[in-house]
Amino acid sequence: SWLMRFHTQTAGCSLTAQQPYNNVVRTAFEALAAVLGGTQSLHTNSLDEVLALPTEESATIALRTQQIIAEETGVANTIDPLGGSYFVESLTNRMEEDAMEYINKIDEMGGIIEAIERGYPQNEIAKAAYHYQQQIDREEKTMVGVNKYVMEETISIETLKISPDLEKIQIARTREVKENRHNGKVNACLDKIRSACERNGNVMPPILDAVKEYATLQEICDVFREVFGVYRDPGMF
Repeated sequence: SWLMRFHTQTAGCSLTAQQPYNNVVRTAFEALAAVLGGTQSLHTNSLDEVLALPTEESATIALRTQQIIAEETGVANTIDPLGGSYFVESLTNRMEEDAMEYINKIDEMGGIIEAIERGYPQNEIAKAAYHYQQQIDREEKTMVGVNKYVMEETISIETLKISPDLEKIQIARTREVKENRHNGKVNACLDKIRSACERNGNVMPPILDAVKEYATLQEICDVFREVFGVYRDPGMF
């Protein structure tokens, strides 16, 4: 009953536009830390994600980072390579205590929905991001290539360029799908989603049925907007 499966994504906030190839090293260490922590699923960010959507080359490097860790280092050959290190366990305990403090605060507010409506998690995230950036700006936290070991020369990096024609192509494909699908079945599936929403039921089965009949993402989301409305962030910062 104590088994916990979890996914890890490397930290996008650690990526820098300056000296972007340093991001490969950052991501590799973060990925290794995730594996040492026992993650069952891992996403490694690409080196250019701070600039644009990743290119195929940068995405491949991110994938190869995982594969090298998994198949060349041997770190995945044992369940707990750190063997209950006192230092690591102390960090884990501290993280657990901090997490429970947040959970208790949210429970006292009446749950996560009430907390979101009050703007509590949004405010905490904004404050943490602001504090993180302040530390970098004041050089209290070293960021290689940003506030230390800065290079004068500009390193050019090729970023992904999206063709403007892609939107037209996708619109044409969507229209073709709508013309050739069974719209009666699609509408029936959307009605089932609406019914599940209205009675607070399980929406996944009717969503899957709708997707099988080629309902679009917009059509499905329109049902949610119709029943629940559109969320407006309170912006309490």
